[in-house]
Amino acid sequence: MTMESIHEDVRTRYAQAALQARAGGCCSGEPETIGAGLYSALEQAELPEAAVLASLGCGNPIAVAELHEGERVLDLGSGGGIDVLLSARRVGPTGRAIGLDMTDEMLALAQRNAAEAGATNVEFLKGTIEAIPLPADSIDVVISNCVVNLAADKPAVFREIARVLKPGGRMGITDIVAEDRLTPEERAERGSYTGCIAGALSFSEFRSGLEGVGLTDVSLTPTHGVADGMVSAIVKATKPAVASPLVDLSARADLPMAGDGCCGGGGCC
Repeated sequence: MTMESIHEDVRTRYAQAALQARAGGCCSGEPETIGAGLYSALEQAELPEAAVLASLGCGNPIAVAELHEGERVLDLGSGGGIDVLLSARRVGPTGRAIGLDMTDEMLALAQRNAAEAGATNVEFLKGTIEAIPLPADSIDVVISNCVVNLAADKPAVFREIARVLKPGGRMGITDIVAEDRLTPEERAERGSYTGCIAGALSFSEFRSGLEGVGLTDVSLTPTHGVADGMVSAIVKATKPAVASPLVDLSARADLPMAGDGCCGGGGCC
């Protein structure tokens, strides 16, 4: 699979999910372990129904992000806006929650949900997480929910996270992670790319990728299993308050990238 084909497969999958949610249908077939079932009843009550229905993640990054009043938060792959809207409430009127998504249908749904929620400290940007359209050192907290595994170029994602975070800023995301024993081919056997499985990094790949761009205090904490040797995990890291030289990950061979030999299959959560 190429980077373009991965982006197109993901865009198609989530465009369909957005349209389904807007029509009042649930996007997830496993509400207890995926999507809306991972948010508390109180959190769901805070949001428009379509934002909850459009949730397709593997965890609840708001529960681990430890957001504070006045912070600027960036949600990578923001979908229908559930995590952006929850973040906006927690950072308050002096803070800002920004969602980034490449799918027009999801962006339209998120804008509608934000208007329905009366959220004024939010914005949604179109773009890919491999090329974040924001200035360097502009974000306090990066969150995402089961999105990094969908990226066609993981090294670029890590570089971009490190770039946009302010010195002392932090990352708190949820994602699907593979046990180190599984090869890329074995991951692909357990599920599709747009099903959040085939494109998942291993624990060691995730850790080395984040550390390679200068992030510190990296931790990966499994929360629940999703397939044989594959788990949902909380991933945290911090950008040092004093800048450190970044490593050019484009030359690394240990992180999967799109192109010939990519582990992708066809078909998130």
